[in-house]
This record gives sequence, structure tokens and C-alpha cells, in this order.
Amino acid sequence: MSALTPAIRAQLEHVSVATVTTTLFKRGLRNQLIQGVYPVGKARRRMIGPAFTLRYIPAREDLNQLSVFRDHDHPQRKAVEECPENAVLVMDSRKDGRAASAGGILVTRLQQRGVAGVVTDGGFRDSPEIALLDIPAYHHNPSPPTNLTHHQAIAINEPIGCGDAPVFPGDILFGDEEGVVVIPAHLVGEIAQEAFEMTAFEDFVTEKVREGRSILGLYPATDPRTQPEFEAWRKQNGR
Repeated sequence: MSALTPAIRAQLEHVSVATVTTTLFKRGLRNQLIQGVYPVGKARRRMIGPAFTLRYIPAREDLNQLSVFRDHDHPQRKAVEECPENAVLVMDSRKDGRAASAGGILVTRLQQRGVAGVVTDGGFRDSPEIALLDIPAYHHNPSPPTNLTHHQAIAINEPIGCGDAPVFPGDILFGDEEGVVVIPAHLVGEIAQEAFEMTAFEDFVTEKVREGRSILGLYPATDPRTQPEFEAWRKQNGR
């Protein structure tokens, strides 16, 4: 049974990476945010899906010529063709954006195959084209040179590090306008539920602050009147 049920997915669609990182921090998980990755173009929707990984190592020039792409078993090509529908392809490019981890054609292929998103801690070439595609894509920087210049694809679907975050195959990748966080698969249900509850409370707090209310006693809810007021607000707003 998949860890990512429709109910869990629906909850995640209404929360933020910031809130999810807080719920993970409360459980002692401090390294789950992928550092230094940003949406290519505007993030039009949440990216949610289990991780399918690709790992690069520094290129060894005698083994990494353009001819390697003729091999149907080349790890980068296999990853693009084997990443499951609704999964997220996550690439460990060693935080090296000097050369592209992928480009417009490969990301288009992922979109056409129904992949939920693509992430690299390196760069993408053809980033203006990728920004127009209907697939969430995150990278560190635009990178026109071909990946062969500095990267050698070496392994598929094994544990990797991406932007200093540990990513195990099947972990849930969650992205919004600010970035991407990795949710351990066995925790995704409780993380989604807690983040959903936190979001409702923070929306209530935001409304009260906009009305001129002090945060003291409100956020956190140390005033005994705050929680009953929140429950009434929640009922009134169907939250």
C-alpha cells in the first residue's frame, strides 16, 4: 500500500513547505529541506510524490563522451524512462550547477509520462522552456552546458543526498514556491495531518493580526481564551 493516500495528498495540497519543516523539526528531523533549490519559473501547484532517485558523480572524461547517450541502459536515460507515474525524479548532482543535470527534452518526456516533478541540486539547461512546461521543476541555477561536462550518471533509485538532505527511494517530496522538503515515507500521514491543523490555526492567527490583534497570548496560544476562539472560528469557516 502506498504511503501517499488520496486523503494525505489532499491535506498536503493545503499546507506549505515552511509548516512541514516545522512538524519535522518537532520530531528531531532538521536536515530534510533540500538546500538551495528553487522553482524553475513560477510554481503553479504543489509538487507531491514519492522519490525516484538518480545519482551523479564527477565525470571521468574517458568514460563520459557524447556516445554514452546511445546506450539505452545509460542511467540518466533509464531514469527518465523508468521513473514511475506520479513519482518525483530527484537528482544528486553534488550541488554542482556548472553543467546541466537534464534539459528541456528530458523534462518534457517526464511530463508526458505523468511524472509529478523533477528536482536537482545542480542546474537545468533550457530553463526558459522548462518554466513553460506543466510539471513542477526545481534546480539551483540555469546551466546551459551539457551534463557530460562535469557529471556522470552512475546509479538509479538508491539513497542519495540532494542539497544536503537525505533522500531514500519512496520518501515523499513536497515542493511549493519556497522550495522542497523530504518527508520520510513512514511519517507522511502524521506530518500531513499536523501540518493541516497548524495551517488552520495560522490562518486564524493571521486574520486576527490583520485585525490589529497583538501576537502575545495569541501566537503561541498561551491566553486561555485563544483556543476556544479558534474553535469557534474554525466551525464558522468550515476548517
